Amino acid sequence: MACGWLPICTCSYYCGGCEMLKDWLRPYVRPLPQWSPVAIVPPSQIVVATLRWVGNSADVTTDHTVASLNPLMIATSFDAGQLPTLEYSDSATGKALGILRLVRADSIAAEEAAITLYHVKAGAHRCLGWPRRSWNAWLQNRSMLKNRASGHLNMEPAAAQHLMIAYLRPRPVVLVSVDAPGHRNIFPMDLIGPLERSGFFSLALRSTNVSQPIMREVRRVALSSMPASMKATVYKLSEHHKQPLANWDALPFPLRPSREFGIPAVAAALRVRELTIVHSQEIGLHTFFLCRIASDENWAEGDQLHHTAGFHQAYRHRQGMPFKEV
Repeated sequence: MACGWLPICTCSYYCGGCEMLKDWLRPYVRPLPQWSPVAIVPPSQIVVATLRWVGNSADVTTDHTVASLNPLMIATSFDAGQLPTLEYSDSATGKALGILRLVRADSIAAEEAAITLYHVKAGAHRCLGWPRRSWNAWLQNRSMLKNRASGHLNMEPAAAQHLMIAYLRPRPVVLVSVDAPGHRNIFPMDLIGPLERSGFFSLALRSTNVSQPIMREVRRVALSSMPASMKATVYKLSEHHKQPLANWDALPFPLRPSREFGIPAVAAALRVRELTIVHSQEIGLHTFFLCRIASDENWAEGDQLHHTAGFHQAYRHRQGMPFKEV
């Protein structure tokens, strides 16, 4: 975080006025969090995504995803030409929330379908007014540069700002289960999503993940959609991006086998999807998996853990409709 300086109260007793001053000043000396963990009941169409190109547009709310963080790339089933824009808007009010400007990079052919990859060239959001929008970005960028050595994104601050715009559409968090002879693992992901027009479901996994080569070999995983109430447990399992699970009994929650593949999934999951991996390739620092859904079971209803941009949650607070925070 940026410097936590606040004015010093010289009063010899508790000063409510100074506390109010601190609350007023805090947004101007500390950046908003980059990401906000929130609870949302799926399915949700709170934010609509529209792809626009010369003379055309398409609703890609359920047909775009992040394919790589470095370089930052977006994947979609639509070929929107060389220089499209990806726009996010509030479905309730129609207010424009943010925009990403894209440059066509490549295409992927798999099972008679095509996925188009776009570099993110520029972006902007309207969740904060000016000058707070620019000031908050400056504070966040300064913090990212200061903590670059301990960071995990390996992204330039400008790219991280663009990634936050992609998170205007809240991203569900799942636990990915991998089960193969001699290897078992479970770890959280949110760089996932449907590419509806092509029928694919995608995963963008850091290539250094210890299970990445196993996934490319066995070509099947199970995704457990996680209740928001299990956030702490989900985050603790991020350590398994680097080290596999010793045994399934070591987990602090019960499991049950997935329907078709028998892969251990979280018994308390709201939903479990089994994926068959049909294509994978490395894009920058990530491996991009294209999958088909082999089975899809809804096990429970309730709030699912999601991530959204911190400035999006701030906008929703101002509108009197914040997401439930967890």
